[in-house]
Amino acid sequence: MKRALVILATATLLAACSGGSGDTATTTQSAAPKTGSTDINAQPRDALKTGGTLNLSIQQWITQYNVGQVDGTQGDGQAILAMTQPRLWHLDESAKATVNPDVLVSAEAAGPVVTYKLNPLATWSDQTPITWQDFATQWKTRNGTDKRFQLSGSTGYDSITGVEKGADDREVKVTFREPYADWQSLFDPLLPGSALDTPEKFNTGWIEKVPVWGGPWKIGTADKTAQTITLVPNPDYWGTKPVLDKVVFRALDSAAITDAYLNKEIDQAPARQPDDYKRVAGDATTKIRTGGRWDETILSLGSKGPLADVRVRQAIGAAIDRDAIAKAQSSGLPFAVHTVGNHFYMPSQDGYADNAGEYGKLDLDRAKSLLKEAGYTGAKLVYVVSASSTSTVPQLVQNMLSQAGINVELRKVPGNDFFEKYVNRGSFDLVSFRNVDQVFPSLSYPAFLSNGEQNYGKIGSPEIDKLIARAAVETDHAKQATLLNQVDALLWQEEHSIALFQTPQILAVRDGLANFGAYGLRDDRQYTEVGFVK
Repeated sequence: MKRALVILATATLLAACSGGSGDTATTTQSAAPKTGSTDINAQPRDALKTGGTLNLSIQQWITQYNVGQVDGTQGDGQAILAMTQPRLWHLDESAKATVNPDVLVSAEAAGPVVTYKLNPLATWSDQTPITWQDFATQWKTRNGTDKRFQLSGSTGYDSITGVEKGADDREVKVTFREPYADWQSLFDPLLPGSALDTPEKFNTGWIEKVPVWGGPWKIGTADKTAQTITLVPNPDYWGTKPVLDKVVFRALDSAAITDAYLNKEIDQAPARQPDDYKRVAGDATTKIRTGGRWDETILSLGSKGPLADVRVRQAIGAAIDRDAIAKAQSSGLPFAVHTVGNHFYMPSQDGYADNAGEYGKLDLDRAKSLLKEAGYTGAKLVYVVSASSTSTVPQLVQNMLSQAGINVELRKVPGNDFFEKYVNRGSFDLVSFRNVDQVFPSLSYPAFLSNGEQNYGKIGSPEIDKLIARAAVETDHAKQATLLNQVDALLWQEEHSIALFQTPQILAVRDGLANFGAYGLRDDRQYTEVGFVK
């Protein structure tokens, strides 16, 4: 489970249409996998070869590994970090959390108090024990009270009133102001307090390195010239040992991934683009694995210049044909891609409702009327695009907005700068990216609160803030969903961001690779069980 809003560049979306229309989906397409469905070639450990190397691609070189720091939200960096640190939970296909016995003996909530009992063998790589003090430091540095710590989000941690030692150093008592619905979203991964306890350590101590290990893997080498990060088993890990000898991550432009896969340089490649899907599906060493991940592609809006007027933002929503964009993502794929009408839930998830209404519906006349009311006279909007992306979503949006008279410049920026220098800094009028693995609604709160650290466009309202505060302490799932759907309707009305479609999870995976692939909502991805069948 990722513990902050996880974002990825829309690097491998489809190039299938322009001008607001696209090829129709083929009639042979099957139904899209339901959210939560998996395809990983599950195998017992005794069916796997001992050792071996797994080669994977990542979108960019990882600069910041601290997931709690403002620049630590990039998904690949979070995935690598999670392999090197203690994970408290495993998620099953329905996103139900159970304790990871390597780290926790138990974890129970009783009213506002959560009691964790740590595995007595749990130890950091510097040979210090993992204790309640690591929880306390993570809380103190991430609760938002000390502004010197540059946070990716304080949600949840700011609801804690104290972290104390229990019966011994291996028992932790965390007290919230009120019972907190998503308490399992916190402290996972658990990071070493010794590497967080000053602003300097927190903000810069994790740049291009992981200073202390506590998971089954450690970074063996990081070669910036070759753009490769190699993980090897942590020799001090007390729990389940990895089957593999190493996992190598290589930063690649999205246009190079399919060729790298077919050349046997990497063992997995996304196959969401028609040409790529056709090429990899015909490869004799490939298995196509599909699943239903929590994965949405969104268009995020800024709030400066013309976009300070909600009518201009609403005009953008009325000028975009989301159905056409989704249809463009479907051409040549085994199943159709569909629009998403919710910022908190994926279709087929409990709680999902389509709240887009008129704010996510194509209506050019309404768009032009709103622009006229707002006094918009053609001022240019800057749409920031990663230069390494092959997505045509920006071009589609640009063409659609032009039909309403909205002037959009596509400004390409280096892929390694896309998040840290542009998205995270709010340096855009328009930008599209993916939000992934938000199985706990609270993981999205920093993006929607008025002063949320990940509300990059700075769009919100007091009403949204109040409803989120109520949802955070509502432990009844159905009642929480009702509140969050009220929030979602307001997000659409404000045109905070436009949810476009559920990003398809279609992967080309090397034949014989087991316990790996389309995980859906599952999150036991420390890769200890991944290997090649005998």
